[in-house]
Amino acid sequence: MIPTALTADQASARLHELTVIDVRTPGEYVSGHLPGAHNIPLDHLDAALPALRTATDRGDLLVVCASGARSAQACRHLAGHGIAAATLTGGTTAWAHLGHDIHRPADTRAPWAMDRQVRLVAGSLVLTGLIAGRRWNPARWLSAGVAGGLVFSALTNTCGMAKILAKLPHNQPRPSDLDATLTALAG
Repeated sequence: MIPTALTADQASARLHELTVIDVRTPGEYVSGHLPGAHNIPLDHLDAALPALRTATDRGDLLVVCASGARSAQACRHLAGHGIAAATLTGGTTAWAHLGHDIHRPADTRAPWAMDRQVRLVAGSLVLTGLIAGRRWNPARWLSAGVAGGLVFSALTNTCGMAKILAKLPHNQPRPSDLDATLTALAG
């Protein structure tokens, strides 16, 4: 039985026997992922349950994201459906920091990482609220709302803004890519 979490070094030693599922957005995935990782964004996990169940018959699942937060959430979701999986402690950030190989497809222009997208939108909204608030005081509530959301995000280790941004077209997998991934896992 696979442990619920693997360090980057433990995962590296077992990479040849693990099925790696990267639950980040397609943009984050193409910016660099573990060798052999399959991209199934977190919000598409339910569609992948049959293929993941089949994949576990061949070996253990390792679920990864940037930091380990989304992959831990995915592992809990999979466990609720009777699928055992481990999360990569520290995510691809820890993996790369320790010098393990990161695969980046050639000739692929990756969208910004989700944390960078969140910083851009949050900063833009705060700035807009402050500037507009000079002429119309209630606009400052926009800045206060974003600040409150950031505090809530830090306290709960969740990010509502990232969930919204993940639904944008550039953060979605092409249907053919997701279909190919599910076929490869089921085969």
